[in-house]
Amino acid sequence: MKATPHFDFVGRRRTWIYVSGGLVLLSLLGLLIQGLNLSIDFEGGSSYLVEDVTRDITSQQVRDEVEAAGAQDVTAQIRVDEGEPTGVLVRTAAIEPGSETDQQVIAALADVTGTTQEQVEISFVGPTWGERISRKALEALVVFLIVVVIYISLRLEFKMAIAAVIALVHDVFITVGIYSLVGFTVSPATVIALLTILGYSLYDTVVVFDRVKENARGIGGAGRRTYGEMVNLSMNEVLWRSINTSLTSLLPVGALLFIGSQLLGAETLQDLALALFIGMALGAYSSLFVAGPFLAWWKEQEPEYERMKTKVQKRIEAGEEPEEQTVEDATAAKAPITTDYVRGPGRKKRKKR
Repeated sequence: MKATPHFDFVGRRRTWIYVSGGLVLLSLLGLLIQGLNLSIDFEGGSSYLVEDVTRDITSQQVRDEVEAAGAQDVTAQIRVDEGEPTGVLVRTAAIEPGSETDQQVIAALADVTGTTQEQVEISFVGPTWGERISRKALEALVVFLIVVVIYISLRLEFKMAIAAVIALVHDVFITVGIYSLVGFTVSPATVIALLTILGYSLYDTVVVFDRVKENARGIGGAGRRTYGEMVNLSMNEVLWRSINTSLTSLLPVGALLFIGSQLLGAETLQDLALALFIGMALGAYSSLFVAGPFLAWWKEQEPEYERMKTKVQKRIEAGEEPEEQTVEDATAAKAPITTDYVRGPGRKKRKKR
């Protein structure tokens, strides 16, 4: 059996605030400056894909030709392989398939890329459809968060539910911000990845809080242990489990991202794998470094735990050192984890159970 680590999660919470604050600020700047590259599934519009480009062209040339054909809100992306353009993706405002403008855009793309009109692949999503998808996605997210708060409040307690939701928002916001900075397209696959992140982050946080609730039964008794110390102990007890779970989850996702999409060229895996990889890593981080320390700080504002913290500090100032009972001893005795105090050299004051 591995020894229980003694990492000070709660005591170093200012450090985690700076780290998380920096990541949130970076994500916010990415969203404000660069924004999200939404697919037509969300924005609505038309897209034209040419897989076989035979001419040396620039994105500006493509935009000029397509705009001259009558399209609006045109963006063009050139896929380059070994310094040569190999594909073009053009997105425009919604153009009715088969209309005169649609035919002119296809002809213009075929001409500028040096291919035939039959090789231009077309996708169309009306603006109403894209707006409805975005609205439904937000509604589903709100309902999910409400259900999470209700469930954790009933199963554990309300403050734990709020701490878990804060960790969820932390993970999703930073993931979306990094997604914005990288510039990958936000597609329905991205939404699936984000929902997976929510579930993973929530699972890890609930594991920590369940141990916190279990250990909280053993801090009743004045001056034994502060709530923050108990939360810190609980997180150390589940630390190896969190690390093992995170690694076994990140390994296959990392294979999708670095081998599947980058090495083998399966580009359709990029947006899904990137969101999953970043989100799962953040989920493991936030359950220990965000949710736990935040819960400890909030609970210690309660009068009961504030008085307990004061009594512990007074005992320490009086020269009484806490002698901690191990988790294994408490489990064997079927008793809650307690802390007795040593008074003077070699003399122990023990309480009978």
